[in-house]
Amino acid sequence: MRNSYLKQLRTQREQLEAKLELHIARYCFGEGEVDDGTEAELRQRIAEISDEIAALEVERGE
Repeated sequence: MRNSYLKQLRTQREQLEAKLELHIARYCFGEGEVDDGTEAELRQRIAEISDEIAALEVERGE
């Protein structure tokens, strides 16, 4: 069960990273000129998920 949860977390992190890259690209090309906090929220959530993944990997001895 932990393996599937870990895989789910990794997938979720990859999706958030893709959203962040898209957000940054849109901002660079002038499509998102107002900083609405999206980038900070995405970065925070990615960091939280990364921390959770790291904790699970330590438990498993990876």
